[in-house]
Parts: sequence; C-alpha cells; structure tokens
Amino acid sequence: MATLVAEALRRSGHRVALYTSPHLVDVRERMVVAGRPITPEAFAAWTSELRPVIEQEGASFFEATTAIAFADFAARRADVAVIEVGLGGRLDCTNVVTPLASAVTGVAMDHTEYLGDSLDQIAREKAGIAKPRRPFVIGERDPTLADLLASLARDASAIPVVVPPDREYGGKLRLAGPHQRRNAAIAACVLDALPDGLRPSAHDRSVAFGSSALPGRFDRRGRWLFDVAHNTAGVETLLRGLDASPLPRPLHALVGILGDKDWRSMLSQLVRSVDRLWATVPPTAPLDRRWSLAEVAAAFPGATVEPRFERALEDVQSGAASVVVTGSFHTVGDAMARLPGFAPLG
Repeated sequence: MATLVAEALRRSGHRVALYTSPHLVDVRERMVVAGRPITPEAFAAWTSELRPVIEQEGASFFEATTAIAFADFAARRADVAVIEVGLGGRLDCTNVVTPLASAVTGVAMDHTEYLGDSLDQIAREKAGIAKPRRPFVIGERDPTLADLLASLARDASAIPVVVPPDREYGGKLRLAGPHQRRNAAIAACVLDALPDGLRPSAHDRSVAFGSSALPGRFDRRGRWLFDVAHNTAGVETLLRGLDASPLPRPLHALVGILGDKDWRSMLSQLVRSVDRLWATVPPTAPLDRRWSLAEVAAAFPGATVEPRFERALEDVQSGAASVVVTGSFHTVGDAMARLPGFAPLG
C-alpha cells in the first residue's frame, strides 16, 4: 500500500520519500527518495554521524535505521514522505511524526509477544498512529474490528475513514495477487484523504497503480515466484493468489520460517498446495530466531529438510516447472541475492 501511495505522489510531481521495512537484500532498500535508494556513501556517513546518539540511547536496529532514513530524507529535500510503521503503531519509533493522514490496512495475529494475544489488543496498538484532526483510513474488513478502530480514532480526535469491506480497486494494477486489489483500494482512500494541492489526479493515480512493482510480494519471474508470506495470514493470502493464478506443475516450494512464528500452521497449509517442499534455514536469519529443522522433520515427514541453504536452493529446482520461495523476508532475500539478476538493487 505504501508503495502505491508513494508512486502516485511521485507521478504527480512531488519529491517523495518512502520508508519501508524489512529489506530483502540490502538495507538501502528501506530509504528511497525520488525513486532512488540512499547511496552507500550517504548511508555510511549518516551511520557514522548518528552512531554516538544511537549507542548512547541503546537504540534498536529499526530505531537506528529510522533515524538514518529521516536524516537522509531531509538532506535530499523530500517534500512529502510515506512512512511504513515497523511494528504495531502506538510505541513504534516512526510514530514520532504527525502525518497528513494515516492508515491501517488490516489486523492479524502477528508479533503477539509485543502487541497482545488478541485481535482487539493488536487493533488498539495499531490505532495508536491516529492523530488529532487528521484522517485515519481503516482498511480492516471485519466490521467489529473496523468499528473498534473507528472508535479509537474518534477517542484520539482523529477522523476515521472506513473503506467499505467489499471495495477493491478495479483499474489496471501491476501488483499481482487478489489481495493487492484491496490494498490498492485502501491506497486510493489515503490519497483521497490528503489535502488539496497534494492529492494526485485520477490520471496520475491510474498510471502509478498500473506501473508500481514490489519485489518479493507475489513476485513472479519466469518459473520463480517470490512471496514473503511470513505469518499464517500471509500464507493464506499466498495460497489464494495461487488459486487465482495457478502455476505450471510440478510446483516445488523452498520455505524458511522464523522459529517464533506459527510455522506448524503455515507449513500444514503449504504442504497441501505444492508437490514437494524443502525446509531450510536462510543464512541471514538471526541465530536466536531460527526454527528447528529437527522439529520440522518430525512434524512433517513428507518435507525435505536441508539445512544448507545453497544446496536447498539448488535441489528445489530439480524437476520443477515452478518454484515458490516463501517464509521469512530472510528466505526470499537470501534466495534473490543468490539468483542472477533477481536482487532488488541489482
């Protein structure tokens, strides 16, 4: 959704900054101005300059990259920024900004150790980005949760804008997967909520939505499909996309999931939808968050367990007409980095 909003603003003549997370291969993917990521030299310079404060405050990696991004956006003279929240909303470090408009695309069970173990609790955290006298766009389809988000927005003196649950974007859309039609409808509502003078024309929005690409999100390249389905809801969305746009068979899957996710539920869905599945551990996955392949092998004896990522990436291709790479951002990013021409920054 953030990519669509940013591209529509850019098409209308604005110098747009876009901050997203996580990255797939290169941290510089997170910090883009006028369609260009921060340069390695600028990233190094800002890291050096801000390092004393980062260390003094004990800032997390995400907090540090957010500070670097905001400094870079100011230095590159962006006139509008689209900022994606990292985790939740209320306590997220991106919440220091006072936005022209804010949005929640939906509420799902994820990051429960931080956001709460119920959808109501998670919704309350997400509603923390609503600001007084500013539009708060609500894309959640469940009417009970949407009503809760709207009530919380009113409590914060924000202006709730509920996207009708059946609304989907009907124009040309480059982003694949049926869920992107909904994301585009939410993006359109965000753009409509912006002040006069910033709101893109219908033509600019149409061109932007029809041309925007997003690496690693139902991203089909030849016989490969990359999708960062990193939680149960993500896997359900991936499988709906595969039902809507079936891939040639045999269909193989390369899967690496972080150990703190509900990987049993995720794998149980995936194994029923592919012909063969390889479970592996991406090299960039944090050591303390890696899943246990021994537990995977015990729970899913039909899966091929291969701890060597490069070997799994090679073996999954054998005999496959199509290959899905999914699970964590680490899995998709590590695969794209090792396949010629697939890395997002080249």
